[in-house]
Amino acid sequence: MLLPHNGAGFSLGWGVGVMSRYRLFFGVVMILALPVVLGGCPAAIVGGLAAAGGAGYAANQERGVGGSVDDFSIKTNIQSAWMQANPLMQTNLNITVYEGRTLLTGTAPNPEFKAQAKEIASRVPGVRAVYDEIEVGPPEGAWQGTKDAWISSRLRTELVFNASIRSVNYTIETVNKSVYLIGSARSQVELDGATTMARNTPEVKRVVSFVEIRPGVPVAAQPAVPPPSRAQVPGAPAAAPATAVEVEKL
Repeated sequence: MLLPHNGAGFSLGWGVGVMSRYRLFFGVVMILALPVVLGGCPAAIVGGLAAAGGAGYAANQERGVGGSVDDFSIKTNIQSAWMQANPLMQTNLNITVYEGRTLLTGTAPNPEFKAQAKEIASRVPGVRAVYDEIEVGPPEGAWQGTKDAWISSRLRTELVFNASIRSVNYTIETVNKSVYLIGSARSQVELDGATTMARNTPEVKRVVSFVEIRPGVPVAAQPAVPPPSRAQVPGAPAAAPATAVEVEKL
């Protein structure tokens, strides 16, 4: 929308622009300052974020490009359903989807809010299972949110530079110093290594894993097979094959 070319309009537009740039600058400064406070390295954070990107990232995952697109669609549909039911759900809650397995994190003002968010998510087509890790309590503060982002970036960097772990198959979500892992591992040894690295990341208080072990040919390398219809799969969607494992920080 164009602002009017009068004094008040120019002042308002200039003020909004300055505030937006200030928030962006402040956020970057906080993230770069965290390694000094928590004992990390700015280069490691930047490296982790860069390594997680790239055009071939989705193609290299076990779920393949098609699986990534399907998961993104599921996430978008949940967000739309939440927005219609209660806009605060989209503001206070996070959604992570891996092959239809849906992880919900964030904070809810009351148990009813939490239950409604889970119930709405479970009704979205394509959702195989819902992992409800929503905590009832006040919203996460800006500083804690920045520290959580630092924890995720630090762990992502560690996974990327570990040759024995296929990092692209792990999705990391951190809320109030609790690290949630979801994805797929090629072996129990690999999963144990990833979990140990998460536990040893500074400031982490606990690790919850929803990672399933799936040896064999990656989905991305398998020939395309049409998905079975619901008539062929009684009781679909099927229950998730993975069980959450919670590891307290020692």
